[in-house]
Amino acid sequence: MASNLPLPIPPRTPTPPPDDQHASTITSGMPISRDSLSPLKASFPKGIMESESRDMLSPTKASFGLGTSPTQNGSGDSPAGPFNFDTAVMAKSPVVKSNIGQRRGHKYKHSSISHQIFLEPPPRAPLALPNSLPIPTLKECRSSMSKDQKTRFWWSLCHMSIAAYTLWTAHGSLAMTSLSHLILFDSLGALLCVAVDVLSNFEVWKRSSIRHPFGLERAEVLAGFAMAVLLLFMGLDLISHNLQHFLEKSGHEPHRPHEHDRVSLGSVDITAVLAISSTLVSAIGLKNHARIGKAMRFGYIQSLPSVLSNPSHFLTLSCSALLLLLPLVSIRIYDWLDKLLSGTIAFSMCFLGMRLVETLGSMLLMSYSGPGVSDVIKDIEADPAVIGIDDARFWQVHYGLCMANLKLRVGGTEENLLRLREKITSLVRNRLGGGYGGGGQKWEVSLQFTIERA
Repeated sequence: MASNLPLPIPPRTPTPPPDDQHASTITSGMPISRDSLSPLKASFPKGIMESESRDMLSPTKASFGLGTSPTQNGSGDSPAGPFNFDTAVMAKSPVVKSNIGQRRGHKYKHSSISHQIFLEPPPRAPLALPNSLPIPTLKECRSSMSKDQKTRFWWSLCHMSIAAYTLWTAHGSLAMTSLSHLILFDSLGALLCVAVDVLSNFEVWKRSSIRHPFGLERAEVLAGFAMAVLLLFMGLDLISHNLQHFLEKSGHEPHRPHEHDRVSLGSVDITAVLAISSTLVSAIGLKNHARIGKAMRFGYIQSLPSVLSNPSHFLTLSCSALLLLLPLVSIRIYDWLDKLLSGTIAFSMCFLGMRLVETLGSMLLMSYSGPGVSDVIKDIEADPAVIGIDDARFWQVHYGLCMANLKLRVGGTEENLLRLREKITSLVRNRLGGGYGGGGQKWEVSLQFTIERA
């Protein structure tokens, strides 16, 4: 029977002699040499590579796997073949996925120490400026108003009503029509002063942030620029109205009838009195046009009192005073003076509007248009420690803040440079800002020195 054939014994490897008895009987009586384990030599054991044994070890032969296993269980089960794999039962419960010990993506930071080529930036201190500040709503502005601010607000509305009344009663005089436009401009300025006073209750008005580096104070400059454009257009409208009346007197038919009823001779014009009183109350109580007057700097009216030194107040008060004197003259002179005064007011409004547009426009473009810059540059160059001025920039942010940035080439000791820094700072603030207590703009001076050694 094929099942009774002895199992072949594989060739031995060069290991220490086995301890089992069967292996010792095979190698007994045989000399141990280097060629004894080579099947190409004659000394190789013959019983290992017999034909029947080779057939049993070949899976292509029919006798493969028919031999009995050297170790069988005691119950006489079927022998274990060379491919005797035990049956494994797969678990039916869901496999829980675990990410422990796994890494998703490529983490440069946590990779090998030798590959840390992407170093972290050094830690920075947090910015002192906030990203943005909340802008107050209309309801918040109303709730934050004090009693004095509410009084000023109602007075600005009264000033605006006086402007409307002046325009309504101005049908008898071209000069009164021009004066009503001036009072309207003053009433808008008074309302703007109240709005600025209310917004200053909030932090966003003066505190700098990344979104608004200089706060919301530049919004006042933008509103003043819009008022200046309105004043310019009102002056042009008055000029066209005067030209229309001149053409009517020359024989052309008017597009619509104009009736001008003058104030009775020797009477007091109540409208002119209201214009003077409202202008004085707004100028003294609300400081109307105060910041615009400082920015304008008309040299020929600087010596006048505080109210008259403002060009807007000077124009309104002078025109109102002349209108009070017009009823005292004859009818023929009244008509001639009325047209002359109306044209003068119209051209003055255009001139003032153009100056305001130029001044506030340069302020919006972050430049300084005031006088005295050339004198400051000459005084700095005259200092013996200054070799040259590489760059000098003067610019105005809003009504209350100006900045000067200078880059100088200097020489000398540290004490001389410290003295020069203090001298330039005081020179800019005294010449351009009006000095301490002068009420001018605040100047911030930044200096950069390039030291040149001899």
